[in-house]
Amino acid sequence: MDAQAETTPPLDLTRIDVISDAICPWCYIGKRQLELALPVLAQQGLSFNVHWNPFQLNPDMPAGGRDRLSYRIEKFGSAERAAELDARITATAAGVGLEFHLERLTRTPNTVSAHRTILLAGSEGVQDAVVEALMNAYFCQGADIGDSETLAEIADGAGLSGDRVRAMLAGDEGLEIVLRGDAMARRAGISGVPSFALAGHVLFSGAYPAEQMVDNFIRARQLLASRAA
Repeated sequence: MDAQAETTPPLDLTRIDVISDAICPWCYIGKRQLELALPVLAQQGLSFNVHWNPFQLNPDMPAGGRDRLSYRIEKFGSAERAAELDARITATAAGVGLEFHLERLTRTPNTVSAHRTILLAGSEGVQDAVVEALMNAYFCQGADIGDSETLAEIADGAGLSGDRVRAMLAGDEGLEIVLRGDAMARRAGISGVPSFALAGHVLFSGAYPAEQMVDNFIRARQLLASRAA
């Protein structure tokens, strides 16, 4: 065995990393598509662990967020255009069983605190449940997931201690890790989410249909395994 083989860690071909933002509607839709893909992959003997990683759709968003309507008028040019986009994404979400109520949203939040909560949930083994709860609260209930108390209450209902979240958000715990992860994604060339990586290799960006995800993961796993052989 050569020295490089002794020092290079083996690829973890069971690890899927999802780079996402909790206020990205395509990320919630992509989550549903991934959940449809995983059982199909399992039937072929391929099991994966999913890890959620930070990306800020709006990295310059003020800490307190902004009024959603005025922000989207500024971003898309008019209230009519923003409403058209909301209607389109709501219809797409319904196709995977998600009932969006974007009319309930009043603020576009800064998502750093939400990402810190997701990071904490990962260390407690409840990351997927917390991601699901945050996205559901935002897109379906209109919750302000930039608010610390709201985050604590959502997390508490998803198996992560609300008091632990409050204590974490009261300080700087996880902040540097989240910001570093966001910066790392941008350096890797990621400009849109959701993006999906296998064993540290970014494969694709977008809420692809489940069957396409299955094909992508199978081909990528085979390729990576052959390279590592």
